Amino acid sequence: MKKYTYSAKAGDNPNKWYVVNAEGLVLGRLASQVAARLRGKHSPLFTPHADMGDSIIVINADKVVMTGNKWKDKAYYRHSGYMGGLKRITAEKLKAKRPEDLVRFAVRGMLPKNRLGRKLFKKLKVYSGGAHPHQAQEPEALSLN
Repeated sequence: MKKYTYSAKAGDNPNKWYVVNAEGLVLGRLASQVAARLRGKHSPLFTPHADMGDSIIVINADKVVMTGNKWKDKAYYRHSGYMGGLKRITAEKLKAKRPEDLVRFAVRGMLPKNRLGRKLFKKLKVYSGGAHPHQAQEPEALSLN
């Protein structure tokens, strides 16, 4: 009898939807658990080259917590492409301006930097309030430690 390792295909993924309430959760711990869930590492069918993860909805992103002095010290950078076009914004100002981006940037940094990572990132939905427009997908509540 021939023995081989099973390699999952994209069609093997049931793709469930989950809601995560980010209120009071530490940003880095939240992001690492969400990224692992998006990637599908919780599944026994995990295959590194296939999308085996679930869709995640993060609510209350404006109530996420950072430890230490990260609100003032942590900075996010972007560049316009022109000379002297480097822009810097602290986590505190970003939270006041676009709190959803704190979670998005943290999760994106923990996903693969390739086509698969870009596909997985599209399955993340982040909202600053407690409401979301994805009731039709019947998402289950997911509690993260």
